[in-house]
Amino acid sequence: MRRALLLAISISTLSIAGCNKAPPEQSLAEQTPAAATPAAVTSELTAVEKTAIHDAIGNIERLPGDMDEDSWRKPSEVLLFLGVKPGMKVVDYFSAGGYYTELLSRVVGSDGQVIAYNNPEYFKFSGEKPQQRYGNDRLPNVLQVTTTPEEAPFEPNSLDAALFVMSYHDLHWKAKDGSFPNIDPAQALAKLAAALKPGATVVVLDHAAVAGADPAVSVDALHRIDPEVIKRDFAAAGLQLDAESKAFANAEDDHSKPVFDPAVRHKTDQVMFRFKKPA
Repeated sequence: MRRALLLAISISTLSIAGCNKAPPEQSLAEQTPAAATPAAVTSELTAVEKTAIHDAIGNIERLPGDMDEDSWRKPSEVLLFLGVKPGMKVVDYFSAGGYYTELLSRVVGSDGQVIAYNNPEYFKFSGEKPQQRYGNDRLPNVLQVTTTPEEAPFEPNSLDAALFVMSYHDLHWKAKDGSFPNIDPAQALAKLAAALKPGATVVVLDHAAVAGADPAVSVDALHRIDPEVIKRDFAAAGLQLDAESKAFANAEDDHSKPVFDPAVRHKTDQVMFRFKKPA
């Protein structure tokens, strides 16, 4: 089914081996904060908290194949930007096969929890990966939740952070072939916003479409989204833009190509925003 191919770009279980070389990584110091705010690009983390992230990425018990994807996924950039810490409760939104769920699980530790959230379509096309990753209580601090975004049972004021990796655009997907259900992004974000604690962070990493692109068109055809649409949606949900990282920017990307086109795969121009719920 077409959906299986389209989701392949997104998250661990749907990734293929043998990726193209990603654009050179930027150091954290080279990332640029959002002009609208004075916030630092990286969240405030202690040396111990940063070490927890680095140790999670370097853990040899990660699921086989995950480390092969680190070069283009740049997990250190993402997790440091999110500011995830031991003891946190985090949701990996549309987690699919759980590449990031496992890293989050190892960072938050036994005192924390990670919700691996999927809608039925994401879960279906994850194949056997969830069983491989979570079976036999392999990651005991992970709770799998599979339901529609409108029915997601997130408890109010319960989450310290949320992460969307190449998945936020799917809230806007109007699949012409019927392979994915229509979702109301405003309703989905409202439910998530209510579940966030005051001061909680949300990081969105996604493929950029050309400015002014209608998401109803760009998502179905290209799996890209205009960054301004993301900003608009989160502002409407009452979440403030805190910072922007340029770690995944690529000015040479051809924004007219689908993200799974071999010419741009794993090296699309991507935006990474951090939003906060007002304290």
